[in-house]
Amino acid sequence: MGKPKPAPLRERDITRQIAREYYKEFDQLIESDVIIVGAGPSGLICAHDLGRMGIKTLIVEQSLALGGGFWSGGYLMNKATICAPAHKILKEVGVPCKQIKECPGMYMVDPPHATGALIAAAYNAGAKIMNLTRVVDLILRREGVLEGVVVNSTTAEMAGHDIIHVDPIALESKIVVDATGHDAVVVNLLHKRGLYQQVPGNGAMWVSRSEEEVMDRTGEVSPNCFVIGLAVAAVFGTPRMGPAFGSMLLSGRYGAELIRDKLKNR
Repeated sequence: MGKPKPAPLRERDITRQIAREYYKEFDQLIESDVIIVGAGPSGLICAHDLGRMGIKTLIVEQSLALGGGFWSGGYLMNKATICAPAHKILKEVGVPCKQIKECPGMYMVDPPHATGALIAAAYNAGAKIMNLTRVVDLILRREGVLEGVVVNSTTAEMAGHDIIHVDPIALESKIVVDATGHDAVVVNLLHKRGLYQQVPGNGAMWVSRSEEEVMDRTGEVSPNCFVIGLAVAAVFGTPRMGPAFGSMLLSGRYGAELIRDKLKNR
């Protein structure tokens, strides 16, 4: 084969083509069937499943990196636990899962591998992603019916309005999913507008109860607003789960099924 020779790209062409491709795609992101706020494991698998169903899905993530807290296990140890049957979801996207024989129902994964695979799976299913984008408000019509989100550049928001004031923009959708974990951003914004009760936040750790309650309470909490993953625990004040990610994946998948049914019945 010999030594590869890179194509001689011109600087102006790089800038021009990046801008052209970005804004061409951005025009298609202004309206979606579903907007998922948060690109952690629950948001990524929900987007993957919705995309495979042919549902136009956009993930909005405030950070530069996708994956939420799934890049590492507890206490910076680079392993994470997955409860059965959530390991089957990871195996679907090509992630090895090691069964822990002395702990029935427990599997161990490498978080960076799992997170990378979930990101790739979401993209491969047709989901689109806007990172470095923060949800700052909601689109509310017809007496408080949620019909999209208001977003701004995360960097502009971090600078603060006293330093730089940049007006946000709106993205419309039929469904908005809160997959923002502990922060429960979307539901907290509903509370701010007087459309939902105070969000209590997570309770103390109790892993098995937490994972069970996340599954029991995944669903629609306000018209067109669904909660999945750890955001469920924050919204309902149920226990936190720590470095156990099984119910986040299961909740994301179950949430996608509920959303599909809601859209079919519209």
